[in-house]
Amino acid sequence: MSLSSSLVTASRADVLAARWLAQELDRAPGSAASASDVAALDLGVQDTGPDGAAWALALRGAPAVEPGSLPDDLALVWSLRGAPHVYRRADLAEVAVATAPFSEADAAKRVFDASRPLRAAGIAVLDALRTEADLEREIVVEPTVKGDLSTRLTARLPEPHLRWCRPCGATHSYEQTFRLAALQAGLELEPGTSPPVLRRVPGLDPPRYGRLGDEAVPRLDVVRGYLRFFPAASVQDVAAFLDAPVKEVRARWPEDAVRVDVPDAAAGGDRPAERWALADDAERLPGAAERVRDARGADGAPVVRLVGPYDLALQLRDRATLVPDDARAKDLWRVLGRPGAVLADGEVVGTWRPRTSGRRLTVRVDPWTGWDARLTDAVAEQAERLRAFRGAASVSVSG
Repeated sequence: MSLSSSLVTASRADVLAARWLAQELDRAPGSAASASDVAALDLGVQDTGPDGAAWALALRGAPAVEPGSLPDDLALVWSLRGAPHVYRRADLAEVAVATAPFSEADAAKRVFDASRPLRAAGIAVLDALRTEADLEREIVVEPTVKGDLSTRLTARLPEPHLRWCRPCGATHSYEQTFRLAALQAGLELEPGTSPPVLRRVPGLDPPRYGRLGDEAVPRLDVVRGYLRFFPAASVQDVAAFLDAPVKEVRARWPEDAVRVDVPDAAAGGDRPAERWALADDAERLPGAAERVRDARGADGAPVVRLVGPYDLALQLRDRATLVPDDARAKDLWRVLGRPGAVLADGEVVGTWRPRTSGRRLTVRVDPWTGWDARLTDAVAEQAERLRAFRGAASVSVSG
């Protein structure tokens, strides 16, 4: 790795605006040619929560689909952090490479406490993941419910792969190794199934960790991807996003990354000072906020989006940059029952929660600032957009 001595200075507002634009949240509804015409699919669109990936894609201009469904050219798999993510189906073979660990040390970090019994038994974590991938592939010939796969897998795994699960009241594979092995077994998730149903990806040979993350193609490289969608980020931010060791990420830092100074951004705890952006993105950082303001309509109203709790916009690891207030950050990123965020040109101006009663939808908002009439109207317009997406008969916005 060669760390560039170049330095770009940008304001916090510029950083938020640049991230807003990079994630295409400024796009008009339905402006994308297809669902696959969304840049965030390169890093994966997390499918968590009632509206999930379908709403996140719609917010980025993709044609609307029913909640819980996906177009045929997209696929749902367990990938980064073991979470369900949507990718372009045509990319899945390379996604399996890009989302694989960089090394044995990285694999051990990503599976959390599963690494201890494996290593105590003299089993390399990558070998253990390959074993589980092989078995999952053998078992899933037809679409299989997760619980059935887990039961059959447990019966064939040696003891170091297994743990007693108190919530389940049963012994089974560690959850993270189970999930991280699935795509390597050539398996995808059926959208809209709960409990999840796994099936074979047509035409995809089981990768089995034959290639690791440092062999990723640049467009799908997860380190570059994080910097692309969150310019002005640190090595530690990327490592936290991947659940990877900082040392492993630093060793694979892009040669074209340049330093970024954001003097007015909140530091946030023990956050390191060094921020970085890919060279091409760094050039566009200064003045990004002004460009976003200039793109507003004739009424001067900001572009507003109601992003879900697990939208990419909220997956950043330098949370203090987006939400400097500790109390508000704690509420937005609470462990259970997270709200969504009301974004206006990339700035969080409040939170929102959906409530349904029959076919009536209520969007409860908590404004963080004094909303003027233009912002209030923009939020109401986005609530109507959510109503149409969900197929509700009516919607109201309440404070």
